[in-house]
Amino acid sequence: MSLDFSSITGSVNFLLAGAAYTFELTAITAVLGLALGTLLALARLSTVKWLSYIAKLYIDLMRAVPLVLVLFWFFLLMPEVLKIAFGLDHPVMIGANLTAIITFVLFEAAYFAEIMRAGIQSIGRGQFFAATGLGLTYGQTMRYVILPQAIRNMLPVLLTQTIILFQDTSLVYVISGSDFMGAVAKIAQRDGQLVLMYSFAALCYLSVSLSLSMLIRRLQTKMSAAR
Repeated sequence: MSLDFSSITGSVNFLLAGAAYTFELTAITAVLGLALGTLLALARLSTVKWLSYIAKLYIDLMRAVPLVLVLFWFFLLMPEVLKIAFGLDHPVMIGANLTAIITFVLFEAAYFAEIMRAGIQSIGRGQFFAATGLGLTYGQTMRYVILPQAIRNMLPVLLTQTIILFQDTSLVYVISGSDFMGAVAKIAQRDGQLVLMYSFAALCYLSVSLSLSMLIRRLQTKMSAAR
């Protein structure tokens, strides 16, 4: 077995494009997933029983299903579902990139929801009562008082979940996405350098994940010192 490093050096632009898409996908789905997850957390904590039940059912379902299965479901079955729903004579092609965004947002929102729920519950009820006593509505209390503190308390956990999301984006290549893992797989197959390219991919993911983990630990240390 010979390792030909020209497979890497000769494909730098292609690999960088894949890496850029991976970071872009991570950022977009992290922001949208956190937004949806926050709404799910609020619904989960709602005193409206049917709303809380639906949110709990959604969260439990997403956390119980493998991400790759959700990817395949959206990529392969959703076009047929949309075809039947709208009475069309051809499937509605969603595409790998849009499928990836929708799937990761819906999937990761369930995990962000549980993190945000824990963060909201960590805030003392006295602050909610104090905000209500000042005349703030429920929405204003959540927006200006509770959620900012909950996000700050849960920031290290939220960032850790974002690292997991970054790693999970490697699954996009199974639906022919243009992410970093997809670029690595294409080069590996083209040049017959499976060991080299997949080892290189593992090293890249490891380097990014460890670097982000170190930043999170430093952030936790600073937050602990501030308290």
